[in-house]
Amino acid sequence: MPPKGTTKKKAANDGSTTHTPTLAEQLSYLHSPRPFKNPNYTKNANRRTKNLKTVLGQEREKERVERERRRQERDNQAMDIFEVKKELAEVDEEISTYLSIEAPPSVLPQRHYCDITGLEAPYTDPRTGLRYHDKSVYELIKNLSPSAAKDYLAARGVNPVVR
Repeated sequence: MPPKGTTKKKAANDGSTTHTPTLAEQLSYLHSPRPFKNPNYTKNANRRTKNLKTVLGQEREKERVERERRRQERDNQAMDIFEVKKELAEVDEEISTYLSIEAPPSVLPQRHYCDITGLEAPYTDPRTGLRYHDKSVYELIKNLSPSAAKDYLAARGVNPVVR
């Protein structure tokens, strides 16, 4: 006995039936115009992607060429050799890039952290000098013994002076 549903006869397609779009086709944006795209854009087939090592190498090369160009400009001005070396050292110290670790000190104020929790500490206990995050930590600090407060200060690297 054949499985159910296999004995259905297919209707002959005489061309008079039209395709009714599904809900997904009705809601699709595939055929709607895209005004944000440039219709005259053609992709450059010769362009290739570069890996990180190549990009960093090219950046180093650009910096080296720029330093060389500056050095030649200074040499062309007929400056004394000692002044050229001094200015080159000053310029190299001033330039900070993504490749160099050296950077000038921050202009922002130094952040203070709670000695108990490690969270940011906007408050300082006047009696012990311990920094704290909120009032619950302050309650704990008030109950600390002087030796425990000294230990917390020593852990921060402060010379402990507890009154």
